Amino acid sequence: MATVKYHKGDMVMGRWPGSNLYYELKVLGFEAKSQLYTVIYKDGTELELKEQDMKSSQDFQPRSRSRSRSPGRRRSRSRSPARTTRRSSSRTAGAATKENDSLSARKNLKLKEMVEVRLTPMSESAKAENISNNRNEKKEENNTSNKVNGSKAKMEPERNQTRYNLRRRKTEGDGKHEPVDNTKVVSTPAVTVSTPLDFGGKLGAYFWLLFLPSWVLFVILQVNLHDPSLANFPPPIPTLEDLWDSRALGFVILWILFQVLLYILPVGKLSEGMPLRSGETLKYRTNGFFAIVMSAAVVVAAIHLGADLTYIHSHFLQLAVATFLISILLSIYLYIRSCYASPDQQALGGSSGNVIYDFFKGHELNPRIKNFDLKFFCEMRPGLIGWCLINFAFALAEMKQQKLAYPSEAMILVNVFQLLYVVDGLWNEEAILTTMDLMHDGFGFMLAFGDLVWVPFTYTLQAFYLVSHRNALSPPAVAAIVLLKLIGFYIFRKSNSEKNAFRRNPSDPKLAHLKIIPTATGKSLLVSGWWGIVRHPNYLGDLLMALAWSIPCGFSHLLPWYYMIYFIILLVHRDSRDMSNCRRKYGSAWDEYCRTVRYRIIPRVY
Repeated sequence: MATVKYHKGDMVMGRWPGSNLYYELKVLGFEAKSQLYTVIYKDGTELELKEQDMKSSQDFQPRSRSRSRSPGRRRSRSRSPARTTRRSSSRTAGAATKENDSLSARKNLKLKEMVEVRLTPMSESAKAENISNNRNEKKEENNTSNKVNGSKAKMEPERNQTRYNLRRRKTEGDGKHEPVDNTKVVSTPAVTVSTPLDFGGKLGAYFWLLFLPSWVLFVILQVNLHDPSLANFPPPIPTLEDLWDSRALGFVILWILFQVLLYILPVGKLSEGMPLRSGETLKYRTNGFFAIVMSAAVVVAAIHLGADLTYIHSHFLQLAVATFLISILLSIYLYIRSCYASPDQQALGGSSGNVIYDFFKGHELNPRIKNFDLKFFCEMRPGLIGWCLINFAFALAEMKQQKLAYPSEAMILVNVFQLLYVVDGLWNEEAILTTMDLMHDGFGFMLAFGDLVWVPFTYTLQAFYLVSHRNALSPPAVAAIVLLKLIGFYIFRKSNSEKNAFRRNPSDPKLAHLKIIPTATGKSLLVSGWWGIVRHPNYLGDLLMALAWSIPCGFSHLLPWYYMIYFIILLVHRDSRDMSNCRRKYGSAWDEYCRTVRYRIIPRVY
């Protein structure tokens, strides 16, 4: 039986996951089966660490070196052998003695501080290697006089935020290098972190696998009724012929392959993602705006050649079923390949050990075929650009069905608003690299179905409704709806830009005016701008835009308001996920952030 090195209650130093930084922690227990220690950091964060990621506090104590001199070296360097001995005055001797005592006192104070803190904050070069470091942390060198004036009570909170680095550093003394630790880090070992299960856990995964496709089928059938009122629930059960069309499957495959071609073309910028747990930084081809422009050009050319895009409206259900089949096959492939992925490539939230849950949530974080990133492609291309294509086809179908020379005002507003939303997302495509989907969620059925089926076949519900249910709008109503949309868009874009810039480079001098709350992980929480008003200002902007998309459909039926209702539920759920994840990750710093920014999404309401 293996000997347990650390015991419950021991105070040791532990590596923070995904970095070379060590923090002081307390051992809570040891699991013999998994060979993992349960530990708690000073800010309340609980993790599970391997033994190789923990070190005794003594390993971080400064090392002293003997500097004894031989009798022959005691002579002052300023005295040459030819100089005669000169008697010093008492004032000179007293001044020298005082200076030596002061120097000795400063050294002793500095040594005492080093013993208490164990390691000084990282140097500037180390900060550059860790992009998540606090931008307000300053290097404390040649600052002995300030430390003498600092009180001991002031040093206590500083100890909680001090960073520990495994690399060699300089010690204060004779200017020579003194090693902090002889261990040379080649790569960061994988660290197992306890992650709670989302979406109702294992039973919830079974429910969502059945509910999500059923809901898409329901809303398509219901909105296609002459009277889509919920009083007419349930809609007629479709026949097999209504569900399946091989030509629809062919069109979906052709559309996806066309988007793949646009993605892999050497056009656009190669952007770097955020550092992963393994320390790796992936590159992404961000040419989404190019892709939507080329897609629009191809659609216009197809219409010019006689293509009838109203086929999308008349075969909408069959196109949805074909896309659902592709998402299922993609999800199966993703799960099979994830079984062969290394531990540091797996998503923490999709590694429960339950096949159904991991299949639903996504077992692998960033599945790639060479440089082709499957998750990033599905997030931004076929479904998102397909959303705009379907809306445009519905506008043509409205003109054809209602015999109009041009689409109605409501249809134009819905098309323009949602097109602006998609174009903005593709223009600022690089910003998605800092979102929860890309950084934390695995790629499984949840995202594959959401990207390929849910977005293009439910977000287009308002345009689908307007094809058969025209809603006249007065000029003042149009102006009010446009104003609401612009306000929501401004809040959404401004807050997302602030967040993306801060996450990418918190040390940017342009962001020096922003207020932050430092955390024990080395990251900071932004409490300036829109992020100082509510915790999720981007959600607030999203909700205002969703409201502007729904009002043009009128208030006769609840179904065109589905997106607004769904989005409120989605954002509240995301907020609860953020709350639990951030409290576990940032501990007491997150509690301070919540006290500083009281409201979650809507100021003075929620």
